[in-house]
Amino acid sequence: MAQVTPAASALAPIRLRDMGAFHVGGHDILLAGLPRRELVMAEGGQPVQLDPNGTYRVEQMYAQYFLAEPASGRPPLAFWHGGGMTGAAWETTPDGRQGWLHYFLRRGWDAYLCDAVERGRAGAAPHVWQQAPVVQAQEDCYTRFRIGRPGTRPGPGSAYPDTQFPLESFGQLAAQMVPRWVHTDAAILRAYLALLDRIGPAAVVCHSQAGVFGIRAAHARPAGVRALVALEPASIPDLGPGAVYDTPTLIVMGDHMDTDPRWPRMRQRARDFAARHPSVTLLTLPDLGIRGNSHMLMMDRNSLDIAERVHDWLIGQTA
Repeated sequence: MAQVTPAASALAPIRLRDMGAFHVGGHDILLAGLPRRELVMAEGGQPVQLDPNGTYRVEQMYAQYFLAEPASGRPPLAFWHGGGMTGAAWETTPDGRQGWLHYFLRRGWDAYLCDAVERGRAGAAPHVWQQAPVVQAQEDCYTRFRIGRPGTRPGPGSAYPDTQFPLESFGQLAAQMVPRWVHTDAAILRAYLALLDRIGPAAVVCHSQAGVFGIRAAHARPAGVRALVALEPASIPDLGPGAVYDTPTLIVMGDHMDTDPRWPRMRQRARDFAARHPSVTLLTLPDLGIRGNSHMLMMDRNSLDIAERVHDWLIGQTA
């Protein structure tokens, strides 16, 4: 059988046996004692008396599923996004190329694309949570995601000369950033666990902030997470003294980490985690001669080459 290259895979039709969406997790809360107010909610509309007292659904998450045709018999992939982002991170890249969702569907994987608690189509409840959300400036994303040098503004002159990120399309990345809260981690993890309980054993592909949730989910539901791929986890959670962690895990790290004081510390936590647990493999792209990758590995120009490496590793873990 001829080998399917990333480029050829990107051109193959996507065939589905089903697709759909659902919300999972969450709970109802009751608010009382709040003042009513009057608003005009549509141009030229009549004033509406709004009573904020009542029942609200909070802490749910959204999942959209795509089931490949024919069924492969492999566990599905659950795509979990990073902080300040949504499932759009796995869709079409900022410069219009095929995203990881499309790539893995074409390779026969079923996929669940998630918007975590408080993000995107999961919905949000700022009037319930009280705390103000965190909104990230473009300059902050540009440097913290290691597209350009610290202290610079987005633009060709400030980017790393070898950057793999499609710099001309940085505005499309900025357009998909959303507000996030910093007190909802426990709720996010509960919703992800509810997703795994619903769909059955899966392989989790996660990015940045979701690396914490992926590792915690694998530890809490070892039978529910067949394999874990963590793209540049923002942290490694403390699983407790003597914790057993047997889930096959691939951690992928990009380039230019020594230019920011945070990233070497995060890289070291990943190294320490891999040293403690034989089931964890650390893949550092510069060590393989692959240069210039940003924090947004699934959006970089060589994203399909990285996806191919991840695909091959997942096949080895889930066959």
